[in-house]
Amino acid sequence: MNPFITIKELKLKLERKEISAAEVRAFYTDRIKKFNPDLNAVLEIFESNESTETGPLAGIPGLLKDNICQKGHITSAGSKILANYQAPYSATVTTRLQEAGAELIGRANMDEFAMGGSGEFSAYGPTKNPWDAQYIPGGSSSGPGAAVAAGLVPFAIGSETGGSVRSPATFCNLVGMRPTYGSISRFGIVPFASSLDQAGPLTRTVYDNALVFSALAGKDANDSSTLQREPKDYTAGLDGKLPKNLKIGIIREALEAEGIDPEVRNVFDNAVNQLKSMGATISVIDIPNLKYGIALYFIISRAEAASNLYRYDGTLYGVRSKEAKTLVDMYLNTREAGFGTEVKRRILVGNYTLSAGHRDAYYDKAQQIRAMLRAEFEAVFANVDLLISPTCPILPWKINALIDDPLAMWLSDYFLVSNCITGTPALAIPGGFAQNGLPIGFQFLGPSLSEELLYKVAHAFQENTDYHTKYPKGYE
Repeated sequence: MNPFITIKELKLKLERKEISAAEVRAFYTDRIKKFNPDLNAVLEIFESNESTETGPLAGIPGLLKDNICQKGHITSAGSKILANYQAPYSATVTTRLQEAGAELIGRANMDEFAMGGSGEFSAYGPTKNPWDAQYIPGGSSSGPGAAVAAGLVPFAIGSETGGSVRSPATFCNLVGMRPTYGSISRFGIVPFASSLDQAGPLTRTVYDNALVFSALAGKDANDSSTLQREPKDYTAGLDGKLPKNLKIGIIREALEAEGIDPEVRNVFDNAVNQLKSMGATISVIDIPNLKYGIALYFIISRAEAASNLYRYDGTLYGVRSKEAKTLVDMYLNTREAGFGTEVKRRILVGNYTLSAGHRDAYYDKAQQIRAMLRAEFEAVFANVDLLISPTCPILPWKINALIDDPLAMWLSDYFLVSNCITGTPALAIPGGFAQNGLPIGFQFLGPSLSEELLYKVAHAFQENTDYHTKYPKGYE
């Protein structure tokens, strides 16, 4: 069987009984055993599955990021501090996929507590990019991205707080959806920053992504932040055609921002020209407060991270330091041994921005600018249907190249974080390749609840290009 088969094609083979679900599962678990030692994308393979035998994803294997609870299995969030935490319940994401028939065959590696944009910050070692193992695959959903790119599974679910689905999608030649905040339940997902976190699928094609999203989206009584969305088949409108009179805005800051790699700019320009040739009307628009996106994300995400990670002190669950004579020593020793460098860095910054004398100047001010940015996005979408921009301004970098320069790594999220702050959706898709063979992607951004339009436009682009059909050599 072709390991890079799409979900759509695999479903057809299963329905025609050309292959059984057991054979499909065995095929992919064998591939994980063969290729994962070099990639480090998968932390554990599961021997059993609790899915139904019917549904839109019946018999389709997938992986969940290691911060999504699967009952009876370790959910470590890529951290030593949760190395022994066995989930007592499943996340809503997990149960909805199982109800749709998906075979969840393991858990995927990730940056610790989803804090990192490269896949280098897992307590269990860095994930490598299947296109070139010297390079990072993007993060923090590094394992899900690398696994799908290498054909270890047809789909995987990541989580995104500030680009953590779209970054590996771009660096691994995949499709990655960051949905409207509240579209997918956060129940059972280890939190990083609660006002920003959302799960999203990683797939090879737009059609497959829409199919998986259809199984995930909807109201959940266990998560009060979820939106009342009626069940919908997001593949229904994918006819390969752009909507009539489609207006797409190019964010001026995407054209004028410093530090964009020339090869990224070239791929972006080619995508714009392709959309023009397909009939889209393109205009340049301004979002003045976009330049504050990184700073807003920096402050808000770290403040919420410090609050969420306060619970990990060795008293309730997870690893506890045994080398302590007092309760305070136990707290300190547990966190010192259990948290990695990047997590500690973000907790310290978060506590500083929330501390007396600084909260007004940093966190509260950031929330005010957040409201202004949200209003700017709403105003823009009164004049255009979608926005388009590069996903990441730079190419994937070599493992360890930026490990001692966190600011440079954070700035790679320049185009990724603003819509997370506003709660609006974005879809990253393949757009071309650099001279060194590494993938380059771009993204469509839409107003709230515009996933259907995002999928339709991106699918039409894929029907007129072949970037998404390419796969890394050596994984056949």
